[in-house]
Amino acid sequence: MTETLLILFFALLLDRLVGDPDRLWQRVPHPVVLFGRAIGAMDALFNGKRLSPGTRRFNGAAGIAVLLAASLFAGFVLHRLFAPLGVVGAVVEVVIVAVFLAQKSLHDHVRAVSTGLKDDGLEGGRRAVSMIVGRDPATLDEPAVCRAGIESLAENFSDGVVAPALWYALLGLPGLLAYKMLNTADSMIGHRSEKYLDFGWASARLDDLANWPAARLSILFIAAGAWLAQGRRAARAAIGTALRDAGLHRSPNSGWPEAAMAGALGIGLAGPRIYGGARVDEPMMNAAGRTVATVADIDLSLRIFSAACAVLAVTVLLAAGLVASI
Repeated sequence: MTETLLILFFALLLDRLVGDPDRLWQRVPHPVVLFGRAIGAMDALFNGKRLSPGTRRFNGAAGIAVLLAASLFAGFVLHRLFAPLGVVGAVVEVVIVAVFLAQKSLHDHVRAVSTGLKDDGLEGGRRAVSMIVGRDPATLDEPAVCRAGIESLAENFSDGVVAPALWYALLGLPGLLAYKMLNTADSMIGHRSEKYLDFGWASARLDDLANWPAARLSILFIAAGAWLAQGRRAARAAIGTALRDAGLHRSPNSGWPEAAMAGALGIGLAGPRIYGGARVDEPMMNAAGRTVATVADIDLSLRIFSAACAVLAVTVLLAAGLVASI
């Protein structure tokens, strides 16, 4: 357990400093791309239009079960291959774990929204935010672009940083690969469209379950980040808003980190949005906060995010020391 936590600590550091090198992934496919290909093949083979809803639901559940089993097995085999290699094996595992974390890439994408707004105005912000959210950018004014970037940062802190770190800490490489396979499946087939309502049902429900603990843990890290960036009042507002307003979000998990960030910043997040031409009506989380988000709020959210990532890494290191002392 101590070795696993130390590997995770160094992976968090490596990801925060290096992130995803574009030159590497231009030459070889990213592992998540390979996961996507496997999910796409499952979709093409077992989600035919002529199949009954019950059959599509069964096929989707069986398919994701097979893919998760394969991911667990692959993680187990990789760990067994690395274990006899000592320090070299540990270094390789650090690199693999870092590949599945998203601290730097997430920070860079959201920073690009801020930069786009500053340099090119609304159109620049819309272009940048379209890379990270599913809502129609043409419908967004500047405050909406700012909110979209902040919401994406908070939500993906949970499922792109805290959740993979948690599952690796608990189950090692098997848990990490299985989580990333499931999370990729949810992003591809877990949405409530006619095509995937049945076929993606199991993936969506399992992803909700897998993200349940990380979403709630994330509010503590966001609160700690808010304390470091702004002080005690912001930290208390982050936790209080999350406990009060998380349930207003349509997702059982996304509302927790988003509400925490809304409280820390003192702004309202979520509310009515447009996805694929369809309006989604939701209450505003932290409705008593400011209604107009600004570029300064994006920049502050990035400082809170960076501090939260640092607190996560320190927590992992302290946990490794505690386990070693027992």
